[in-house]
Amino acid sequence: MSDMSVQNFGATAAADPVDVAGAAPGARSSVDNAREPIGMVLEIAGSSSSIALDLGRLEECAADTDPSIALAGQVGSQIKIRVGNSWLLASVRTQRQDSTMPGGIVAGIDFLGEGDEERLTGRIFGFRRGVTRYPIPGALIYPATSQDLRQIYASDGRSSIQIGTVFPTKDIRAGLYIDAMLGKHFALLGSTGTGKSTSAALILHRICEKAPEGHIVMIDPHGEYSAAFKHTGMLFDVSNLAMPYWLMNFEEHCEVFVTSSGADRQEDSDILAKCLLQARSKNRLAEGMGKITVDSPIPYLLSDLTTAIQNEMGKLDKASSSAPFMRVKGKIDEIKADPRYQFMFSGMLVGDTMADFLGKVFRLPSNGKPISIIDVSGVPSDITSTVVAVLSRLVFDYAIWSRDDITRPILLVCEEAHRYVPNEKNSDGSSVGRILSRIAKEGRKYGISLGLITQRPSDLAEGVLSQCGTIISMRLNNDRDQAFVKAAMPEGARGFLDSIPALRNRECIICGEGVSIPIRVAFDDLEEIRRPASADPSISELWCNTGGEEESVQRAVSRWRAQGR
Repeated sequence: MSDMSVQNFGATAAADPVDVAGAAPGARSSVDNAREPIGMVLEIAGSSSSIALDLGRLEECAADTDPSIALAGQVGSQIKIRVGNSWLLASVRTQRQDSTMPGGIVAGIDFLGEGDEERLTGRIFGFRRGVTRYPIPGALIYPATSQDLRQIYASDGRSSIQIGTVFPTKDIRAGLYIDAMLGKHFALLGSTGTGKSTSAALILHRICEKAPEGHIVMIDPHGEYSAAFKHTGMLFDVSNLAMPYWLMNFEEHCEVFVTSSGADRQEDSDILAKCLLQARSKNRLAEGMGKITVDSPIPYLLSDLTTAIQNEMGKLDKASSSAPFMRVKGKIDEIKADPRYQFMFSGMLVGDTMADFLGKVFRLPSNGKPISIIDVSGVPSDITSTVVAVLSRLVFDYAIWSRDDITRPILLVCEEAHRYVPNEKNSDGSSVGRILSRIAKEGRKYGISLGLITQRPSDLAEGVLSQCGTIISMRLNNDRDQAFVKAAMPEGARGFLDSIPALRNRECIICGEGVSIPIRVAFDDLEEIRRPASADPSISELWCNTGGEEESVQRAVSRWRAQGR
């Protein structure tokens, strides 16, 4: 069939699904199937075009021992088209029956890239993204073999990590180019229960193995990742984080200490600004610096802040209300007395520990433990977003103020990202959304990489996902999420994205800067000891057990009452 004319290709396909020699379907070898066409080009239209496929040939290929040839022509599979001395690779996006030709199928394809033809074997080599020369209608279509895919997905020499196997093969390794992936941010998306946390842990483990002197900060809102990195990372929670309150800038101070709204909020903020500047100015560091601002990370005593508020209140004339002063002072006193806030607002945190704190959290030096897991599950819910905002802003500010030194890139990974960078509809105007959006837009200029992990991409702020150069999408069950991800993907990956609802657990579609071309990947298994504590409990099994409930409740109540102490 390879030497048939275009005109009689369709006639042969329609007449009888047998090859030129008359062999029955399935009788061909992989070599024969690879060298015989399975269809031809019908229409060329930029990145997306249409082809005609021969149902008989597809049935022959389906019996092939090469899994890539066996899937030839199916949605999500790869096919190749000869253009001169080169091969053009495309993925099949859609299929429909051709009503004008029995046994014929019309398919939509997306072009992925091109490579040279190896003269002896006919395989692809020297693959590159993009299309230099398009085929003409009537050009023949061939199945892409596993050997072709091995060449296409082979590393081009750039530093990479291996995370799984390329679908549909069993032995072709899937790699991510570290510099390209981290240099332009990445997002890991997937509905709850698809293996998202385990896959995130796998990627971070591989990065840590590749770069044991790296600098990674992971915001962990549920306390899942401590179990996965207890041997390879530093774990921080409310018991040992010791994040000084004076590291907050003025906006973050307002989120914690100002509780009013409307016109009252502006009045309270003005009082806090004036008194905060007075409190910071009392430190010896401020005396040697000349002029400071309310945002300057200068240590101060909370008692100095409340004293300044008290003094300002004493200057009021009788016509002025003391209510705003009492509101701010009351909130500060309340937080000082609450043991849940001791990890941040303890009187022991007044020393100048900024350099030690940054070195500890940013892993400078890493000492073979390049990742910090910041478990914020024990942080009071009303200041969780503020704590995340402070950590994120410190990453950004450190990168800016260390520009004159050797660049030490920092990867900031944010789990449950839709909570912190919500879209306009869900936005509460918090500072964490603004700083993470700024990192997404400007971070790469300063050596900051951002990794966003979420199960609700449609709830992310507009534009943040499009700033991620690499998108790793696991199964998404929600139509709105699927549409949102498709809108952020490059045109050539749309065919892969149509298979997102059909992905199995721990499978994903990867496209963007971190891979040569879009690929579907089955993630590697991760050892039990390196997995996050995110497995769903077996309700049916747990409800079959009994005994010790009274003691369990007593212990829970004791811990509940003693929280923060």
